[in-house]
Amino acid sequence: MNDNPAIPQSLSGTTYPSADTIFAKIVRREIPAKIVYQDEFVTAFHDINPVAPVHLLIVPNKIIPTLNDVSPDDEQLLGKLLLTAQHLAKEYGIDKTGYRVLMNVNNDGGQVVYHIHLHLIGGRALGRMVSRGES
Repeated sequence: MNDNPAIPQSLSGTTYPSADTIFAKIVRREIPAKIVYQDEFVTAFHDINPVAPVHLLIVPNKIIPTLNDVSPDDEQLLGKLLLTAQHLAKEYGIDKTGYRVLMNVNNDGGQVVYHIHLHLIGGRALGRMVSRGES
């Protein structure tokens, strides 16, 4: 059991590196980012390493380390994340041609920042979702 309140612990008992994520600092505007949308629940901004012409990150203002740590109390917040992705896809003109909404979970899923977030990716043909790799 993790007794240090500065290190968040998931519902499954996993300990994460930092309670104060880089995304939380962006939400609070303590570090610069190209924010394109913000309300009391969600913040969206450009990814610093885009993989397509449109690559936005949509984060809840509340820190939740992984999808595994979501509780029933977060149901509306998760819906807000998806509705924000829909809104931004329209705003960026990719709603008709197509786009991808992606969430990475934990190390094997490619999660780097332990603060859940959606990637909204579009503006070009994206190809296969997952390549066939070695198992």
